[in-house]
Amino acid sequence: MPLLFFAALIGIPILEIFVFVEVGGEIGALNTAILTILTAVAGMALLRHQGLSVLMQARNTIDAGKSPVQEILNGVLLALAGLFLLIPGFMTDSVGFLLFLPPLRNLFASQIAKNSRFFTSGPSHQFSQNQKNTSSTVIEGEYSIVDETENGNIGSPNEDSPWSKKKDED
Repeated sequence: MPLLFFAALIGIPILEIFVFVEVGGEIGALNTAILTILTAVAGMALLRHQGLSVLMQARNTIDAGKSPVQEILNGVLLALAGLFLLIPGFMTDSVGFLLFLPPLRNLFASQIAKNSRFFTSGPSHQFSQNQKNTSSTVIEGEYSIVDETENGNIGSPNEDSPWSKKKDED
């Protein structure tokens, strides 16, 4: 595996340079540079549009109580596609655009999911009657409705009471 990574690290840039030279010889250096910039801009736009779609699908899957493995893998593959489109080169751009195609991305994601194990952990979203939610402060107390005419509350307020003083009087 390390040898394969090393070969890709050295081989891909050499192949990209070769393709750049060939394409530049056919369409010109300026057109090659413009095409490289346009693929990066197109990749950013596609990533933004499809990335939001994948996030909404993941949220809907989580809300349905299911594991969003497929959606997470789609998101990772979309990020990888965006990275390939940002790397200058026609070979990486080709791979990036292929990963933006949902059927191909779903095929890769299902293959990865089939050959992988996923574990989830975290708090349960269900509470039984014996469990208490301790995430907020609860103040318990009793109350009763008091009629204003009770206890001599008719008339003007007591001027000596601290509750009836205005702030500017202090």
